[in-house]
Amino acid sequence: MKNIVRLGLAFSLLTSVNAFALVDVTLGPRPLFLVADMDEGVLKQNLEKCLRGKPEKSAFSIGHRGAALMFPEHTKESYIAAAQMGAGILECDVTFTKDKELVCRHSQNDLHTTTDVLAHPDLAAKCSVPFIPANPATGEKAKVECRTSDFTLAEFKRLKGKMDGANPEAKTPKEYMDGTPGWRTDLYASRGTLMTHAESIALFKALDVKMTPELKAPVVSMPYDGFSQQDYAQKMIDEYKGAGIKPSDVYAQSFHLEDVKYWITSEPEFGEQAVFLDARMYKDRSWKPTLSGMKALKSVGVEFIAPPLFALVALSSDGKIVPSDYAQMAKQAGLGIITWTLERSGSLNGGGGWYYQSIKEVTNNDGDVFNLLDVLAQDVGVVGVFSDWPATTTFYANCMGIK
Repeated sequence: MKNIVRLGLAFSLLTSVNAFALVDVTLGPRPLFLVADMDEGVLKQNLEKCLRGKPEKSAFSIGHRGAALMFPEHTKESYIAAAQMGAGILECDVTFTKDKELVCRHSQNDLHTTTDVLAHPDLAAKCSVPFIPANPATGEKAKVECRTSDFTLAEFKRLKGKMDGANPEAKTPKEYMDGTPGWRTDLYASRGTLMTHAESIALFKALDVKMTPELKAPVVSMPYDGFSQQDYAQKMIDEYKGAGIKPSDVYAQSFHLEDVKYWITSEPEFGEQAVFLDARMYKDRSWKPTLSGMKALKSVGVEFIAPPLFALVALSSDGKIVPSDYAQMAKQAGLGIITWTLERSGSLNGGGGWYYQSIKEVTNNDGDVFNLLDVLAQDVGVVGVFSDWPATTTFYANCMGIK
C-alpha cells in the first residue's frame, strides 16, 4: 500500500489536475508480444507460465532515461512510466546549465534533438550553432547545436522534451524537429516536462525507487567559469545528501574513471557502489580485456562495471549465446556487472543492430531479446539491466524471481 500511495503522489507531481491515478505496477502487452515471438523452447515455455503473474517492482530493471522507447527521455512523464512498469532504479543523466545548475539530459549538447528549443526563436538564437538549413544543391545536411550551457536554468525550464530525433534534410527548424525514428512514437510526446537533477531526486523518492545518476562529460572546457570537474562531481552528490537520500539508494555513474575514483576517495559512502561505465571496447577497437586490468579496477575501489550488451556475450562454436571473455574476467575480478541498453534497437529482425553486434548471427526476431536477457542474468550474472522499456526486463525478473 505504501508504494501505491507514493506512485499516486508522484502522479500528483505530474500536473496540477488529477488526470491519472496509478494503483499498481502494470506491464502492458509487450511482454506477451515478445514471448509469442520467441522460437519454441524451454525458455519460452517457462516465460509463458509467468504471463498471468502479478507484476512487481525489481531493482534488476533499470529505467534508461525513463521509458524512452515511447516517452520523451529524461522527462517527468518518462520517469513515471518507467516506475509504473516496475523499474526499481531510474536514471537521470546529469549535466549543467549556463548558471551551473544541474539538469537531466543525456548530453550537454543534445537540446536540438531532444527538446523543442528550435520552436523558441529567442532561445534558438542563443545556441552554440544556430540552425543552418540543409542544402540539396551541395548535399550538406542541416546543422545545429544547442547546449544546456547556452541557457540559464530559467530558460531551460521553458523547453519541452520531445522524442530524440532530427531530420538532417530539413530546410526549416520545424522540419528539423520532425525526425522521430519510425520504431518509436510521438503518441506520448504531447508534453515532456524537463527536470532539474534535484527535481528528479524528489520524484524518484516519491516513486520509491533507487537512483542512478550519470555524470555526463562536459562539452565545454573545464573549469567552466570557475566550475571544475571535481566541483561538478561533488555537486551531484551534494544534491543527494541535501535531499536526505541514503547512499545505498544511489548508484553514481560515469564513463570517466577519474570521476568514479573521486567519489570513492571523497564520498566513500556513495563511492562504494559507484559505477564505471565502460566504453573502451568501442572507443578503441584494438582494445582487449585482461584479467589484470579488471583486477586493477577492483584494486582502486571500483565495485561495479557497466559495458554495453554486446561486450558481455559471444557465440559458441555451436551457435549458442555464452558469456564473453570480458564477462568472465570481470566476474573473476569480483566486479558487479550492469549493462545497457535493452529495447533501444527497434526491431531485432536482421541482426538487432549495434547493441547485438556480437550475436547478430542468432538474432532474427524480437523475441530473441529474452534469449539475450536470460544469458545475461543466468550465465553472466548481471545485477541490473538498463532498458528503454522497463516492462520487458521487469517481466523477466519477476518470472525468474529476481528482486
